[in-house]
Amino acid sequence: MSAALHLAKPTDLPRIVPLVVAFHEEQGIALSDTAREAALSPLLDGSPHGAIYLIGPARAPIGYVIITFGWSVEFGGMEGFIDELYVRPGVRKRGIATEVLHSLPRALAGVGMRALHLEVDRTDEASLRLYAKSGFQPRERYMLMTRSFP
Repeated sequence: MSAALHLAKPTDLPRIVPLVVAFHEEQGIALSDTAREAALSPLLDGSPHGAIYLIGPARAPIGYVIITFGWSVEFGGMEGFIDELYVRPGVRKRGIATEVLHSLPRALAGVGMRALHLEVDRTDEASLRLYAKSGFQPRERYMLMTRSFP
């Protein structure tokens, strides 16, 4: 099974939505279909704020990864945030996520990205192992804090 990455386009929305719905159900993320599509569409349309990559065959993806972009003086330029990473349950434990996490930094460094961040549940030991094996480390002095807006 290949973890090839394909930059998603607007025409990929029908392939991405079911994957995103499955991920959100797995994670307990409550989002209306309208809100979900409103969040995905700008990224598919070429928004400078992020990108969606399909994992596996473009016509029948086995997952997706969403990267959002920011800027960091501390890291010396553009940074990315893995907002969502999902691989279908039937093809998990085959090294696909690991391959994606190893290839993303190489590809993104080529366009000037200096750091890649992600958020993980502190109690999800399998994900913690996966991310550590892929070179992600907790920042001991820092934690992610959030303020949501209505």
